[in-house]
Amino acid sequence: MLPLTLAALVVVVVSLPYWLPRVVVALRMWIFARINGDEGVPIPGRSVGIRDFTRVYSDPAADGRSRGARLSDLFWYWLAPGPEVHQEHLEPGERYDEVARTTRRILARPKPEVERLAAACAARTLDATRPGLVRLRDLMMPIWAEFYYELVFGRPCPPEARDLIVGNADDVVTALKCCGLRHMDRRVRLTAYLRDRLEEIPHPLPSSLSREERVYYLQGAFFNTAVVQMSEAMAHLLMAIAQHPDVRERLARDPGDDAYLDQVINESLRRYPLFGIAHRITSKDITVDERTTLPAGSVLCFDYPSFHTTGYEDPERFDPDRWRTLAVREANHIPFGVTANRPCPARGVAPLTMRVVARETLRRFALRTSAAHTRSLPNRGPCVLLPRTDDRALRVRLPLLRLRDRWEDVWRSVVQLGFGTYMVWDARRHRLAARYFAEATR
Repeated sequence: MLPLTLAALVVVVVSLPYWLPRVVVALRMWIFARINGDEGVPIPGRSVGIRDFTRVYSDPAADGRSRGARLSDLFWYWLAPGPEVHQEHLEPGERYDEVARTTRRILARPKPEVERLAAACAARTLDATRPGLVRLRDLMMPIWAEFYYELVFGRPCPPEARDLIVGNADDVVTALKCCGLRHMDRRVRLTAYLRDRLEEIPHPLPSSLSREERVYYLQGAFFNTAVVQMSEAMAHLLMAIAQHPDVRERLARDPGDDAYLDQVINESLRRYPLFGIAHRITSKDITVDERTTLPAGSVLCFDYPSFHTTGYEDPERFDPDRWRTLAVREANHIPFGVTANRPCPARGVAPLTMRVVARETLRRFALRTSAAHTRSLPNRGPCVLLPRTDDRALRVRLPLLRLRDRWEDVWRSVVQLGFGTYMVWDARRHRLAARYFAEATR
């Protein structure tokens, strides 16, 4: 009897990486729904299908961002301090318009200047990187910290500022992935740094914001969202290249083929969109068709991954060549949102700088990975960097990396369950967004 029990225990333990993470994720989603409540109209879904996805998203009445949605409490919790002046969460109106204009003005640089800056920032980080196992998201963060610092301050980023920005951005994205709790001390240190140097910024900042709100605006838009999203985007792109030999070989054969690299970037943004769900609150009724009207006050939850997998042949396959004949504007492809409704202000500069940083990385390293690659990227993108292909080393390293990543996923899923549950509960307890708007109407 004992040998059978021992054998059964061994089977259960060995099989953990193949079933436990999925079970824990499902449990986490159930707990989230129980704590946060069922809210929102999923799009695409029963009320709004794929055909009307973009039209409803672009509707002028789908313009609310935070007020009236319980989801906002959770996002404000993760983005504190200063979520009330974060560009992504400001309600429509004069204040949002002025903040958006300021962001566009800071990002509006000539293409050659942007390319030179991205290349220089990438070179400083990559030249100091030793070959071996890295986490791509961690590797990319210092690059974007320096890049956006120089855009905002107009001068090179000192190491102290880079470290503060990376610490803050890592804390934000780690909490968003439910892999750790927030560390407000990291955010407070960056806030203090920006507060002390606010007068050194050469750009006029929004006059409708107080001095403290301008600090929060800069921290949220440039040194939180921009650094996190660009690091995630680059991790996905480099992971995809590392996993697909045909893509790697083609890029290696013709390193100057920017058209093909742009196809790879488009496919990476399609397959691994940076946004999972974008929510909007309707300010007026939206008529979808003769049978369906979305009433004012509805919380619309736009599902990017579902939209990006509809209308494509073999959508789960990573295939950059699909973009040779497929026009981006004609496809279900909105990695930076829709132009008519609060699009990402970096939609012009992001693909350009991604191309530059990818080139700088591929010039220095060969990339290989066998780790799991999911849209949420909780493993931060494990990848082996090599100065040149070494098949003998990879024959051992890649199987070990796969095994290591699967076992990490076991404990990581349990950690996400614990931390995620606590943060959803704590966000509901604090009710940051709900309290803010309630106090504003008194």
